[in-house]
Amino acid sequence: MDFDVIVIGGGPVGENVAWRTAAGGLSTAMVEKELVGGECSYWACMPSKALLRSGHALAAAQRVKGVVGGHLDPEAVLARRTEFTSDWDDAGQVKWAESVGIHVLRGEGEVTGEREVTVGGEVHRARVAVVVCTGSVPKMPPLDGIADTPVWTSREATSARTVPESLVVLGGGVVGVEMAQAWARLGSKVTLVVSGDRPLPRLEDFVGPLVVEGLQADGVEVLLNARAAAVAPGALTLQDGRVVTGAEILVATGRIPATKDGKPLSTDDTGLVSGVDGQWLYAAGDVTGRALLTHQGKYQARAVGSAILERSRGGEPKPWSAGQASADHVAVPQVVFTDPEVAFVGHTAEEARAAGREVKVVDLDIAVAGSSLHADGYHGKTRMVVDERTRTLVGVTFVGQDVAELLHSATVAIVGEVTVDRLWHAVPAYPTISEVWLRMLEAYGL
Repeated sequence: MDFDVIVIGGGPVGENVAWRTAAGGLSTAMVEKELVGGECSYWACMPSKALLRSGHALAAAQRVKGVVGGHLDPEAVLARRTEFTSDWDDAGQVKWAESVGIHVLRGEGEVTGEREVTVGGEVHRARVAVVVCTGSVPKMPPLDGIADTPVWTSREATSARTVPESLVVLGGGVVGVEMAQAWARLGSKVTLVVSGDRPLPRLEDFVGPLVVEGLQADGVEVLLNARAAAVAPGALTLQDGRVVTGAEILVATGRIPATKDGKPLSTDDTGLVSGVDGQWLYAAGDVTGRALLTHQGKYQARAVGSAILERSRGGEPKPWSAGQASADHVAVPQVVFTDPEVAFVGHTAEEARAAGREVKVVDLDIAVAGSSLHADGYHGKTRMVVDERTRTLVGVTFVGQDVAELLHSATVAIVGEVTVDRLWHAVPAYPTISEVWLRMLEAYGL
């Protein structure tokens, strides 16, 4: 069968590309070997946040005087999680895809020639473009015994039907800290093993210690500077000889692109794959290695779909137009849904300085009327990184209860290159946690 566009991968990234090209009048097929909706819908973003939310809601209520008691019902929490995955049934997603004109092809897709995709032995040709949106897969560390030991990855951690009596989590990244807290609050005895001196090491240096405080408050044992050497059923051996035991072992040591060699497909901002003649092979999402985040992958997907449509009509996308993912370089937002939450966008102070920027850093505790109403004894911190030459923000980090909703304002300020002088006139409503923007600008010197 021939189509104008063939998209390999039916996750949120592939869905966004396919929807955009189909809506633009190009016949579009989407190939998926597992569940339409992909990792985020069934084994990542949605089920993980569903597992976390109940514990966060209870903890938030208990931080306000006058709220007494309360407990989690693990069985009900797991059932709610399963509702968000539609019990791992993609019928609804398939129905949506077909309703917007996307032809769903079941099976593993492979690019076998120019504008040619083979699925289950059948060759399909694309008149305009092929788009690779195959995502990423867990990266397994080279530990003794890893090949012969049944361990959890992020999939098992988000889809487990019962609460393990004990859990060892290897890895101090986002998956590691989120799942450590989720299962600890559901009743599991959790040990988090972190190879460095703090979890989330790529973020500002104050983030990891605050997250550790939150984990320890929930009973998680956090082992820092602890490098794993070997794994066996129910046991993780560290390089210093210590053995950490648990009913389940979650290996959360990163992800790699889902390509044959595990290497990313390098692209330009329109999604065109480097080193391929002609404007026909595109990629978006985790498989590019640009920003392994669902929302950023969907953003890239929208750019790719727009670029394909514009080029099919004889045009060429320009930077910061709908057909280029320009924000990948300056304003990638992310939330770590632990308690406290971590929300950040742009560059850390260290990254900004390394890039040659003259920066001023403003650090503050989040202590405003809004936060004090939000929780008794509210504990949080924020950092604002300002480029002194342009007087614009290049990075913002928040840590604290419910700070995720502060993030988009920071993202808009960075993408829009809003000067601190103009930002001063964006008056935060009283009494909200957003008042911290006023305090940051005052601390900056306005």
